[in-house]
Amino acid sequence: MIGRDVMANWRLFRYRNSDGSAKDWAVITNPDGSISTRWGKTAARLPSVNTRHGIRQFDIERQKQAKGYVFVEEVEIDQDGNVAWPGQNAMQIRNPGNQPEETDENHQAEAEPLRSLVGTLYWHIDCKVDHETGAELGSEVRRMIADIQALQSDDVMPENAAGRVVQAGQVWDGWQQLLDLTLNQQAFTHSGQIRHAHGVMPWLLLMALKFKGYAGVEIGIATEHCREVLADLKAEPEILAFFGTDLDSIRPLAERLGLLKPKLNLALVMAGQDDSWF
Repeated sequence: MIGRDVMANWRLFRYRNSDGSAKDWAVITNPDGSISTRWGKTAARLPSVNTRHGIRQFDIERQKQAKGYVFVEEVEIDQDGNVAWPGQNAMQIRNPGNQPEETDENHQAEAEPLRSLVGTLYWHIDCKVDHETGAELGSEVRRMIADIQALQSDDVMPENAAGRVVQAGQVWDGWQQLLDLTLNQQAFTHSGQIRHAHGVMPWLLLMALKFKGYAGVEIGIATEHCREVLADLKAEPEILAFFGTDLDSIRPLAERLGLLKPKLNLALVMAGQDDSWF
């Protein structure tokens, strides 16, 4: 087993519930060949632990993924179950020897900057609709993707802000997955990840579908620290910054997708009015 003062690399997986909450599950292969797992509600500590022999890490990971768990990343966990994310000093989650225990308030204050960071985004769709609504949803997905492609072909969207649909489709497999799932016009549940390299467009597409508010279709996106991402782009500058863009850069696409109201061009409005000053 892992010593109290030794941090070991575990593979962390996450399952998002329909109510927005989440639970984590982590796994590691020990030097003696046994498999240790930890689990609990998504938090800075995973209290429950179990160690077994006679199983393979690959097999148990596949079992969890089949149940809807999505791989997050490798993290460090000590014997007490304290989780350290990449870039976080492990000493921040343990009390150094001979020093007084810190208060819960201090631990919470240290954790706040970490939770404010945006890493991978996690999305899920729970679709329980009739045939007619399913067909409408499928048509909307195809229309939105066509709009994205049209704006790109017109060079309206800056490439460094959003990437290319063709290129993004090779990286973010959600494009084809959404098309396939909605073409079936049946109930389905699906989840996945959006990383920085995927560009901003997958997030905008999912937020636009969420904004439409189809009855029986629940769409959620959250950061790796379980903060639910809003469909209001003006309230999410942190997410836009994560993708290396801002509101003005993605405005043409956001307006086309219905996430932003078109700006009123006063020059065009005034040009159409008769001159009544004299």
